[in-house]
Amino acid sequence: MTDRPDLSVVFPVYNEEENVPILLGEIAKALEGKGWSYEIVAVDDGSRDRSLEVLRDQRAKHPTLRVLAFEKNSGQTAALDAAWRAARGTFVVSLDADLQNDPADIPLMMKKLEESGADMVIGVRVNRNDTWSRRMQSRIGNGVRNWITKDNITDTGCSLKLVRREAIDRVTLYTGMHRFLPTLVRLRGYKVIEMPVNHRARRFGVSKYGAMNRAFRGLADCLAVRWMSKRMLDYKVREEGPVHPLREGSSEQPR
Repeated sequence: MTDRPDLSVVFPVYNEEENVPILLGEIAKALEGKGWSYEIVAVDDGSRDRSLEVLRDQRAKHPTLRVLAFEKNSGQTAALDAAWRAARGTFVVSLDADLQNDPADIPLMMKKLEESGADMVIGVRVNRNDTWSRRMQSRIGNGVRNWITKDNITDTGCSLKLVRREAIDRVTLYTGMHRFLPTLVRLRGYKVIEMPVNHRARRFGVSKYGAMNRAFRGLADCLAVRWMSKRMLDYKVREEGPVHPLREGSSEQPR
């Protein structure tokens, strides 16, 4: 594997021991022979089951797999941030470890990004395999977020997101802010587009989120993003006159 692969596939892991081997196999199947070099970065977020042990064992089968481990459970935003910072790829794609995102969508997203010239492609889940109440919560949540942040993101809850690494490098995340990554990337001047992606029912384990913690945390995060967008520096500057060469033996511009 080269030091800088074309693509980094990243995902957080919290109590997903049954799902991890299946997910890794699906990622390899989706990307092998497609023409892109890739690595996989998994971050164990203080799992209480055998997830970390399973990840370690899977390195023998998947040599491109890198495993990061938190000392304690620190949350999804922290795990994604650690994965994004550790990723070496020119492009980075994130997804959940619960198998609800389909790795087969990743090559389609790469082609979409290349053809469109965009900097970020975010998934919009179609034919969602969720309960009616969860779908309704998502619809209301997306509407409220867009109203407060003045953005137009169809599905902020979809973890399947592909982005140029340079765009991530310019974004600082805080707890809960991973859901607003498209808005934060767009605020930095990058082009963000959407595309439909597959959504599957959870096979093993349980959801880590409930309706109430999503609602209250989401509202606070929306207000924070709104505050940030209002205070984002926005200017264009050019240098007038010739640029003088550096003096010999000095690393500073002449004054």
